[in-house]
Amino acid sequence: MANLETKKQKEQIVEDIKAKIQESKSVVLISYKGLSVAEDLELRRAFTKSNTEYKVLKNTLIRLAFKDLGVSDFDADLNGPTSVAFCQDEVSAAKVVEEYSKKYADKLVAKSAYVEGAYVTKEGVKALASMPTKAELVAKMLGSMQAPITNFAGVLNGIIRSVVIA
Repeated sequence: MANLETKKQKEQIVEDIKAKIQESKSVVLISYKGLSVAEDLELRRAFTKSNTEYKVLKNTLIRLAFKDLGVSDFDADLNGPTSVAFCQDEVSAAKVVEEYSKKYADKLVAKSAYVEGAYVTKEGVKALASMPTKAELVAKMLGSMQAPITNFAGVLNGIIRSVVIA
């Protein structure tokens, strides 16, 4: 009887993982071998700050979730200790992983990622980390759209000052 419960529990966990994969714009698989508790806590805080859910999951359950979604590209990456970052945008999780992999040397390494339904290699995760986030792109675009208006207002203000002073 206990065996049936664990099987049902595992099936529920796989369903939860599948749901998180489908809801996320990016999923990053991470090797975290040798992290201390303090380092892991710092990493978790960074993920939380970037609106990313970070979990340590069993490789078998992750593999089953991807298999149920028709994705088999991750089979080679699902060996050894694996944690998963489920992110609501394409680049934030990759940025956190790359930042902390530099900080913690060989203890933390991105294995691969799943971005908008496509498999991304370890090198692809590094490329993703170098890209600006959507919020950064919007800010740059708004800044460049606002610049001509701001300059025009400055010119008008200068004319008004020169008329008032003269």
